Amino acid sequence: MMNFMKLAAEATVSGMEKKYGGPFGATLVRNGEVIVSVSNTMMKDKDPSAHAEMIAVREACKKLDTMDLSDCEIYATCEPCPMCVGAIMWAGIKTVYYSNTREDAAKHGFSDMHLRHYLDGSDQTPLSMIHTGSCPECDELWQTFDQISKKSE
Repeated sequence: MMNFMKLAAEATVSGMEKKYGGPFGATLVRNGEVIVSVSNTMMKDKDPSAHAEMIAVREACKKLDTMDLSDCEIYATCEPCPMCVGAIMWAGIKTVYYSNTREDAAKHGFSDMHLRHYLDGSDQTPLSMIHTGSCPECDELWQTFDQISKKSE
């Protein structure tokens, strides 16, 4: 386990040296085999979603040619944020090992508590989510999806 975490830390240092992003990395493992070991690339890509866990999931899905990573686990240098947890869960990953905590990250200027507070309902100020009600074109998307799916079977 520690070797996988060490790989994540090494990828992080490499990424920081290249100015790809901050102090976050992840190693995605399947049956004891390293699929990818990455740093975050937020600065390089100018992409707020380019967290290490997101990059690991994206690259692993491409490499393995599947969206189902249920037989994989992630080793992250820091506790994943809510966005990353969402991607990890969508990919079917059931185990995440992490070293540093959200509190550790916050001490160094990387707090995700605004996201956590929004999601737990304790703070609704950062984002207005407005349900527009029914839109015929949007409502038809479900039927169109079903029709397209049946054609490809």
